[in-house]
Parts: sequence; C-alpha cells; structure tokens
Amino acid sequence: MGMTDIELQTIEDERKALHRKALWLSIFSVAYNLVEGVVSIVAGLLAGSIALTGFGLDSFVESLSGGVMVWRFEKHGKISEEEEEKAEAKAAKLVGYTFFVLAAYVLFESLKKLIYREIPEPSLLGIIIAVVSLIVMPVLFYMKLRVGRSLGSRGLVADSKQTLACVYLSVALLIGLGLNYLFGIWWADPLAGLVIVGFLVREGYETLTEESLECR
Repeated sequence: MGMTDIELQTIEDERKALHRKALWLSIFSVAYNLVEGVVSIVAGLLAGSIALTGFGLDSFVESLSGGVMVWRFEKHGKISEEEEEKAEAKAAKLVGYTFFVLAAYVLFESLKKLIYREIPEPSLLGIIIAVVSLIVMPVLFYMKLRVGRSLGSRGLVADSKQTLACVYLSVALLIGLGLNYLFGIWWADPLAGLVIVGFLVREGYETLTEESLECR
C-alpha cells in the first residue's frame, strides 16, 4: 500500500525541520569557531604559545568548513543538487589545502621553539578555552552526526568528524598548557603544537581523499 498524502506531507515536514536544524547547527559551529579562533590566537600570541595559536588557526579552518555547510543548507531547494555538489567540492579542496599550509607553519614554529628554547608564558585563558571546547564540541559533534545521518548528508557527517577532531585537539592543548601552567614544563607547549600538526595533516589528507573518492 502506498502512503497517503498526509503521511507524505508529514515526512516532508520532518525533512524540512531537519534541514533547518542542520542549518542552525552549522551557523552555531561557524560562529563558535570564529570566536574561539580569535580568542585563541590573541591569547597564544600574548603567551608565545604555538599550541594555542595553532589551535586558533585550526578553529578558523573549521569555520570555513562549517561555512560550506551553512551555504549548502541555506541554498537547499533553491539550486540543483549538482550545483551544490560542485560548489562543495571546490570549497572542500580549499579547506583541505589550507590544513596543510597551517600544518607547515605550526611545525616550523614548534620546532623553532624547541630548538631555541623559546619558553612560553603560562596561559590560564588558554586553559579555559580548552576546557570550554571540551564541553561544547562533543555535544556539537553528536548533534551534527545524528542530524547528518537522518538526512543522509555526507557533508554534515564529514563536518561532524572535523568537530570530533577538535575534541582531540582540545585534549592535546589542555595537556600542553596545563603542564606548563602547573609544573613549568615549557616544552609541553611546542610538543602539543607537534601533536596539532599531526591532526592538521590528517584532516587535510582525509578532506582531499574523501573528495577525490566522491568525484570518481
């Protein structure tokens, strides 16, 4: 038996509600990452912390990725799916290459600080940023993943994985800043920067690889 008009309308209304939720999740993600990025970079420059600066730069790249999702869900139904996918493919390449550029910068700065023993100042603000991120990001990851799977949106599911990577980055940042703040272990900060480099390279590789596979 086929579905009635009421059942079909109910399903359509539910999908529209999910699209609105996905849009607002993406908007919140962009706004949060922009604020987190600015505060982290300012705090990182003041303290001379490459881990904190690298974390802030990653937040800006995450906001680029989230911006693609905002555009796609805002344009849903207004342009063809093929146009959406082409635009997302171009944006994904930009985001992927940006990860590698930032990884090179953070790698250079981390090694320079280790070799020349450039000791960063302890940063309580940085610790607070990491703790807040550890509270917000797991919730945001779960909500993006659930809505993405419900909609069958590969883009939102992939974006949720980047949000999960932010959780791991926050842990590395908190350990690095915490060891320096509590015990004066200065090299923990550039070491955390090297961990962040690993995450940046992995995110860049996965972004470009997933896009390449989808284009086949």
